[in-house]
Amino acid sequence: MEPVDVEGLVAELKRQLEDEDLKPEQRLRVVNSGLNDVLKMAAVQPDGSTLTRLKSLLYHSGVLNHCVRCLNPRMQRANWSAMATLAQLISSCCVGAEPGQHSEAFHRLFLPSVVDGLLRLAAELTRRAECESAFRTVMESVGWMIRGHTHLTAHVLSSVDYEQIQMTDNVSVSLFCVQMWLHTCTCTSTRDFLTELGDDSVSLLLNDAISQLAVSCDSAVGGVSVKLILLMANQLGLRLQRLLLSFRGLDSLLNKDWRGRGFDKEVDQLIRVIQSSEDLACTERVRAACVIQAAWRSYQTRRRVRNLNRAVSKLQRKYRALRTQRRRQQEAQRLDEEIQYQVCLRRQQARRKFHLKQRRLLQLLPPDQVQSYLQECERRAAVVIQSHWRGFRERRRYENRRCTPGPTRAQQEAAMTLQRAVRLFLQRRRAAKGPPISHFWIGQKGLTDIRRAELQKQVQDYISMHPSRAVSHQECERLHEEVQLLLLSELQKGDERRREETRRDALMAHINTQLDKITDAPPLSVVTAAEADSFLSLSGPVATRARDAHNAMLQAHRLPWWRTLGNADEADLLGPAHVEGLEAELGGLYVGGATEGVTFDLHSER
Repeated sequence: MEPVDVEGLVAELKRQLEDEDLKPEQRLRVVNSGLNDVLKMAAVQPDGSTLTRLKSLLYHSGVLNHCVRCLNPRMQRANWSAMATLAQLISSCCVGAEPGQHSEAFHRLFLPSVVDGLLRLAAELTRRAECESAFRTVMESVGWMIRGHTHLTAHVLSSVDYEQIQMTDNVSVSLFCVQMWLHTCTCTSTRDFLTELGDDSVSLLLNDAISQLAVSCDSAVGGVSVKLILLMANQLGLRLQRLLLSFRGLDSLLNKDWRGRGFDKEVDQLIRVIQSSEDLACTERVRAACVIQAAWRSYQTRRRVRNLNRAVSKLQRKYRALRTQRRRQQEAQRLDEEIQYQVCLRRQQARRKFHLKQRRLLQLLPPDQVQSYLQECERRAAVVIQSHWRGFRERRRYENRRCTPGPTRAQQEAAMTLQRAVRLFLQRRRAAKGPPISHFWIGQKGLTDIRRAELQKQVQDYISMHPSRAVSHQECERLHEEVQLLLLSELQKGDERRREETRRDALMAHINTQLDKITDAPPLSVVTAAEADSFLSLSGPVATRARDAHNAMLQAHRLPWWRTLGNADEADLLGPAHVEGLEAELGGLYVGGATEGVTFDLHSER
């Protein structure tokens, strides 16, 4: 027999499935025919590895992913037999495939997705009475997948679609599901199926079987469920007995509902298993209690021995510490006594030296001064004694005053803090109740004519709403006019003062200029006619004065409007009277205003 080109067959099948013009029904027929043909060709080969390699290529090439997508019941309508055939083919391809380095993704992602697709299709078939054979085919495919991959058991039992299948009222569906699990557990190729399952999977399977006993009333379903539980008990032994302890009342349920149904022998065996599990539980409880008691007694004994050793060590440690403390106290006392003896000895020696010194001094003093010296010594001694006595008396008085009940320092500080907080609170409340204090000047930043008019209107409204009880409105207007006149007179005085200062500065500048010229004047022997004319000309002071006047006028134009209030007389600075004063000051010189030029009367000056 010629070898089959597996890669070519898989590539051709993938090309056909990737054709986007195919309809779902056509794609389903292509998948069924293509998979069936390639599996038959690989199965008849004498080399057994050809089929395994074909299944691996189908997974790696993505053909199986296309097949799983074709299992969607929403895409295929009224073609349930073909979909059941596809489910059987997919389960055959998944069992025996070797994904190689993609083993983790194959077992953890791809196989659960295939099982979900099969269970979704089976749940859809349970809603249709005419599709019972297709349902059996799909569930057989699920059982084939479970037998090939044991780790899918927990995924199947916890699936939402499988729960929907269990919730159907069709007795044949429930019977076939239980028979599928029984056949899976008793199959020759999966004798160790139950032993390979984890505790979670075994608990789910046991819960499924017991729920059939509690819900169903059919004898066939009950018999198969009892057989399944007995099979699990025979293969799992103590593992199942521990799990049966969580299903209390199962033996009474079997006695009441499932006797006389034709399988009393199996029911009695299951009841004995449940009772033995209860006895085992009691035995385990007794053994656990013994273990706990033994552990507790050993713990108490060890703690007592450890505490005894610790007590002895503590006693020894305390005795050594007390002995060390007494030795240190004795040494400290001996040192104190020695220090006191040295202090007393040195004090005696110092007193003796002092008395000897006094006696020598007395011997050196004249006889008429000895009495006065002794009186001075007595006076000083009395002063020292009195100062010590007064200090002692004041200290005792202070201590007595402290002992008498009264406000402590903490209370005084607390009272001060409370008073400070209350004063601050009252100040803030008064500030909040009173009107906001604005600046006394008119030209604050951002104040425009419109805003000034609004403020004036608010002031007028407030005055009209809150008339003064002591002064009438006419009296207020009269006082306001007087204040405005006083303010205007004060501003005019300021203007006159500034004019005088300006005139004085101009004269000082003129004098300083003349002094500088005279100081820097050359000798008369070398003076020329031009230099003599410069001394006689007033062009320098006139130019200086004109420049100052021009700068002052520019500054006045740059000032804001509110700075020009009350300065109406400044326009008279360049009036006729002021010009005449300047002419008299500068000797016939005329200074013009903004529209007039500057003329000089130098001939009259000369």
